Amino acid sequence: MITQDAVMQALSHVQEPDLGKDLVTLGMIKDVQIDGMAVSFTVELTTPACPLKEMIEKACINAVHLLVSKEAQVTVNLTARTTTRRSDNGDLLPGVKNIIPVISGKGGVGKSTVAVNLALALAQEGAKVGLMDADIHGPSVPIMMGIRGERPRMMDVNGKGMIIPIEKYGIKTMSIGLLIDEKQAVIWRGPQVSSALKQFITDVYWGELDYLIIDMPPGTGDVQLTLVQTVPVTGAVVVSTPQAVAASDARKAIVMLKQPQINVPILGVIENMAYFTPAELPENKYYLFGQGGAQQMAEQFELPFIGELPIIQSIREGGDSGMPAVLDGGSPAREAFMELSAALVRNVSIRNAGTPTQVVQMQS
Repeated sequence: MITQDAVMQALSHVQEPDLGKDLVTLGMIKDVQIDGMAVSFTVELTTPACPLKEMIEKACINAVHLLVSKEAQVTVNLTARTTTRRSDNGDLLPGVKNIIPVISGKGGVGKSTVAVNLALALAQEGAKVGLMDADIHGPSVPIMMGIRGERPRMMDVNGKGMIIPIEKYGIKTMSIGLLIDEKQAVIWRGPQVSSALKQFITDVYWGELDYLIIDMPPGTGDVQLTLVQTVPVTGAVVVSTPQAVAASDARKAIVMLKQPQINVPILGVIENMAYFTPAELPENKYYLFGQGGAQQMAEQFELPFIGELPIIQSIREGGDSGMPAVLDGGSPAREAFMELSAALVRNVSIRNAGTPTQVVQMQS
């Protein structure tokens, strides 16, 4: 006879690849049911966007067949409870489990493109995702998401008027570009910009989210400091191109995040515009902006290298048309972004299994 103890013992030999412990020790096995030779149980993953779900499912089935009975009829139900290590009181963004700013040291490296497509890739894997455009002076998310000209509505939430983000492609989006005429320049000083960012945090009803991706403005100024001072950031993603100038500015952003009074974890580095491959020469790679600058920078600071993005025309076209590249099924651009999002969520899970995030208290 198959027993629950035997099944649990078998599953204790199945490792969670990223966390380095078995599924039983991690408490990921739920609701074991046995009916004769029929065995069913639930594996609770650390994120609905888990890139290893199929591998874990197969490993569980193999473990029961090898260590319990090869005649067992095994059914594995996969669910997810996104992990979080928020240690604050939850007054700000109470339903948001992970807050991930996407930063760069300089403009023009494709940070907004990366932020938008990462958010969409996570949503396509089943996660609840929000996208905040914190680039107050140069908001580009409304164009990239195809929502330019739309206006968010207001709703009463527990007696307070809240802004409701625009929903499209399965994610919630908020940008200053949705509140002003796109022909109007935002001519604000630093305190006004910081105040607008705080409003996006306190006066926008984000609801329940697994991930809130924040498209940050380039540099190391008021907005960056306001964000880390205000909310418990899970970890940041740094975007750079391979060229020396971009990598040098990205280093400054990394150094800022590593300052003792800030101490924001860095989930990894993404190298954008890494190389160009002509359609007629698919085996050739042309490194137009140098080679490996961002990867070398990641190694220098002992940071995870999430991956690289080639120069692909459809990525630019998707951003301009409001149909981001990750939505183009089967395209090389979509595949690249899906791989990056998979690496990102793995790093988030590893981060959440370690030290809790903290709200930074900075001197004004």
